[in-house]
Amino acid sequence: MRHYIALVHKDAESAFGVSFPDLPGVFSAADEEGDLIGNAIEALRLWAEDAPLPAPNPIEAIVERQDIRHALAGGAFLVRVPLIEDDVRVVRANVTFEAGTLKAIDEAAAKRGLTRSAFLASCARKEIEAVG
Repeated sequence: MRHYIALVHKDAESAFGVSFPDLPGVFSAADEEGDLIGNAIEALRLWAEDAPLPAPNPIEAIVERQDIRHALAGGAFLVRVPLIEDDVRVVRANVTFEAGTLKAIDEAAAKRGLTRSAFLASCARKEIEAVG
């Protein structure tokens, strides 16, 4: 899975702004710090729908850039943003669970009107995106 480095900045009484040093023209914002990664992931996905994304640069190369150093000195910070590429292929996977856990998964999926597979995929995506 690819990760892109995002530069986050916030001026007084404004939303958090997110830009990607590797991807000029890809921007995002969030009113709450907790929404930064999710919104940044969505910005990456939307950009990837229209254009192929270049390979990400290593963080060492990014922090050597003068513009990035200047932003960091001014209070900005860097975050890693995972890109889970949309791929419509469905792949079968065999997984093993403790019986009680599987029962709880099935009950939670049913409450949400989802299949077990859809529920597990949704949970996995949320967890991957939360950790970055």
